[in-house]
Amino acid sequence: MMNNTKTPVIDKKVLLPFILVTSLFALWGFANAVTDPMVQAFKKVLELSNSEAAWVQMAFYGGYFCMALPAAMFMRKYSYKVGILIGLALYATGALLFYPAAQSESFLFFCLGLYILTFGLAFLETAANPYALALGPKETATQRLNLAQAFNPLGLIAGLFVAQQFVLKNLKSDDVEDFSSLEEASKILMKTSDLMVIRDPYVMLGLFISLVFVVFLISKMPQSKADGEMPDIIDTFKVLASNTKYTLGVVAQILYVGGQIMCWTYIYQYAEAIDIDSVTAGYYQMAAFIIFTIGRAIGTYLLRFMSAGKMLMYFALFAGVFALGTIFIQGIVGLYCLVGISFFMSAMFPTIYGIALNDLSEEQSKVGSAGLVMAIVGGALMPKLQGMIIDAGGNGVADLQIFGVYEVNFSFILPFVCFMFISWYGLFVFKKI
Repeated sequence: MMNNTKTPVIDKKVLLPFILVTSLFALWGFANAVTDPMVQAFKKVLELSNSEAAWVQMAFYGGYFCMALPAAMFMRKYSYKVGILIGLALYATGALLFYPAAQSESFLFFCLGLYILTFGLAFLETAANPYALALGPKETATQRLNLAQAFNPLGLIAGLFVAQQFVLKNLKSDDVEDFSSLEEASKILMKTSDLMVIRDPYVMLGLFISLVFVVFLISKMPQSKADGEMPDIIDTFKVLASNTKYTLGVVAQILYVGGQIMCWTYIYQYAEAIDIDSVTAGYYQMAAFIIFTIGRAIGTYLLRFMSAGKMLMYFALFAGVFALGTIFIQGIVGLYCLVGISFFMSAMFPTIYGIALNDLSEEQSKVGSAGLVMAIVGGALMPKLQGMIIDAGGNGVADLQIFGVYEVNFSFILPFVCFMFISWYGLFVFKKI
């Protein structure tokens, strides 16, 4: 069913709270984008394989999976605002842990910092997504969430800019063609220096998030905890499990996040295969984020005239076509296809989210939101699997050919499969309406 264009997307009475909540979408976008290049950075500095370096994403997205349901349980009893404050506190703590992690030079300590940081992001996403849906008429809920999510790419662009200009450009190990062949004393000095470079953006981010915490603490936010007796949690789980649109939406979200993170994380390895350095590859990722921003704006506009299921079907179908180009067209054109996928990925997350929660009550949405945030675990599992495919021929990215293409190209078969399922889900929803 198409949205009524006469129904306001945002009520003026809740404009300020909506703006504050929307800022959170940019903040976790920043954390996502500043972390993706760290896979390549840690790989070089700590001499890791592609699959070992993927533990960065395992820690980052695994934190979402572990904390989303506890966050939802917490917000059943307390307000969205309290959940947001806890999320900001954990976000800042995880970022600030990069300081002692750099001092210890322990990869596991860095992963622990990311893990705790994403405990905070799990609280923020579990609160902010359904909160955005609830801040206005139900008829325009999916459009409102797309609007709020449109600010997420701004955080992505800012995060990538920081990673590129203040981390990747300043890594001394990246200037050495064969880091592993250096003398041990030189490697130790270079590693210490580079880990400090990786540390600084996170420490600054932790301090900034602490200021944001104070802003939310003193701001008045509508929609406190629900009045009256809460429904039994088991009954809520049963309702969600019996809702096919919701359960398939969780699967679609797992695959979407996995596809998105694979396409963004391994853009550096894809570029490496065609002799493009990490800093230059960062510009291609920046282009992907800009295209992603444009795509999300266009997707939000299209929802005024097109059903959410139909738009999702077409966007995922075209993403699959570009994924095939990434696999089978080697060289710079294949890289262009990989960048182009971002346009069609842009509207998927909020659209799946809105579709899955559209028929649920506010109480069911709080718990249902946790399932959709837990689905972000796809970003932990699937890049790890892709890293294993890339490592099939060794620690390089173009060591062997599979079906006539290098292993790094072939590894993008995983995002292709993800997009095909999402396209089918869009068709399923469209036919059901």
